Amino acid sequence: MEDIDDVLNKVSSTLKFMAKAGCAGFDCSEKTIGVVEKLDKITSFSLDNLDSIRSELGECKRCKLSGGRTNIVFGTGNPNARLAFVGEGPGYDEDVKGEPFVGRAGQLLTKIIEAINLTRDEVYICNIIKCRPPSNRNPEPDEIKACFPFLKRQLDAIAPDFICALGTFAAQTLLDTNEPISKLRGRLFDYRGMQVMPTYHPAYLLRSPEKKRDVWEDMKKLIGMMKG
Repeated sequence: MEDIDDVLNKVSSTLKFMAKAGCAGFDCSEKTIGVVEKLDKITSFSLDNLDSIRSELGECKRCKLSGGRTNIVFGTGNPNARLAFVGEGPGYDEDVKGEPFVGRAGQLLTKIIEAINLTRDEVYICNIIKCRPPSNRNPEPDEIKACFPFLKRQLDAIAPDFICALGTFAAQTLLDTNEPISKLRGRLFDYRGMQVMPTYHPAYLLRSPEKKRDVWEDMKKLIGMMKG
């Protein structure tokens, strides 16, 4: 028998999907009814919950990164968040603790979140890949390919209205593009019905503090969109 929290999460996901499809309460347009009747063909809709996705991920050995990790870094935060932050991959501190963005870059991300009057508990934070690459190198295509289906299901389960893609790999992976982050940042894109705002990664800001102003402008635009 399902736990009541699981049932509530599924109901919440269903209502979020129907709202995005244009259904207000029980007064759905004919177009929306047609969409709902074809849910089995809509891959963007999922009744997954985060616990079941994490359970299926298990002690993942789907790519070579599994051999060098200490912990899988799945994600943390509000499972019903309106805003999700997606980064690149775990670093040393994240690998040790098993949580995303807890090192120096994570501390800066916390300040960014607080600057838009939110807390880490109110948003969801995760990464494109869930295991630390050796020496914090860039993730490789086969590693992203192995991990991305789980990220996609995570985002479907949370169904945030907005995603902040932190850095090149997060933005390029979600948007399926090779454009540099410098051209993508500050613009809104659609990802499976969720609005994506790419911006610079906090780790990059630690190396290039002059770019903090750009990120602040992006965050002001994002929070303005969230307030509608």
